[in-house]
Amino acid sequence: MGSRKEKGPGALSALSHVALAVWALLIVAPLLWTFLASFKNNTEIFGDPLQLPGALRLDAWGRAWDKAHIGQYMLNTVVVVVFGTAGTMLFGSMAAYVLARYRFAGSRLIYYYFVAGLAFPVFLALGPLFFVVKQVGLLNSHVGLVLVYIAYSLPFTVFFLAAFFRTLPEAVAEAALIDGASHTRTFFQIMVPMARPGLISITIFNVLGQWNQYLLPLVLLAGAPDKWVLTQGIARISTLAGYEADWPGLFAALSITILPVMVVYIVFQRQIQSGLSSGALK
Repeated sequence: MGSRKEKGPGALSALSHVALAVWALLIVAPLLWTFLASFKNNTEIFGDPLQLPGALRLDAWGRAWDKAHIGQYMLNTVVVVVFGTAGTMLFGSMAAYVLARYRFAGSRLIYYYFVAGLAFPVFLALGPLFFVVKQVGLLNSHVGLVLVYIAYSLPFTVFFLAAFFRTLPEAVAEAALIDGASHTRTFFQIMVPMARPGLISITIFNVLGQWNQYLLPLVLLAGAPDKWVLTQGIARISTLAGYEADWPGLFAALSITILPVMVVYIVFQRQIQSGLSSGALK
C-alpha cells in the first residue's frame, strides 16, 4: 500500500513535465521556424518546413528595415510604449497605494470601478473612444494613443498593485509619518522601494501588453501611416507580401518585432517570478 501511494506523486510530476514540454514545444517551434524562414528564399519556405536555410541570407532583414519601414514603426512603438508604461505606473501605483492603505468615503466603490474595467472588452469601446479622442483633437497622434494606453492599462495595474501594497507593513509608514515625512515622501522614498518586486512585474506586463496592442492603434492612428506602430506595420507588410511574394521579408519583419520582447522577458524573468511569488506569499 505504501509503495502505491509513493508512485502517485511521481506519476503526476511526470505528467506535468510532459505537459510543460509539449507546451514549450508548441511555443518555441513556431518562433524558431519564423526566425529561420527569414533567412530562406520563397522556394525553401514553401518546401520542406524542417529544412534549414541553404545560406545565411540577410537581405530580407534589410528590406524589412528600410523598404517596409520597420525601423520607423519600431521607433514609434518604443516612444508610445515608454511614455504609456511610465504614465501607467505613475498613476496606477499612486491610485493603488491610496486605495490599499487609506480608508475614505467611496474608496471601495472606486476600487471596484477599476476592477470592473478588467471585465470590459476593449473592442466594445472602440466606437465611442474614436469620437472622444477626435473631439479633443488627439486623433492620429501619439499623445492620444499614449493617454488611451494609460487608461486601458490602469485597471489591471491598480488591481495588482493594490493587493501588493496591502502586504507591506504599516509600521514602516507610520514611523515615517511620526518622523515628519509627508504622505508624498513616504510613498516615493519608502513604500515604492519596498514594493519594487511588484512594480517591476507589473511594468513588464504593461510593456508586453502595450507592445502587442493592435486594435487601439488601428482605430486611433488609421489616418497617419507615418505614426503607425509595429502591429500596424506588420499587418501592412503581411498584405503586401501576398502581392510581392516577399515572404522572407515578412518573416524578417516578424523576427525584428519578436526579438525585443523576448529579450525583455528573458532578462527580467526572475524579477517577474520574484514579484508574483512575494506578493502571493506575504
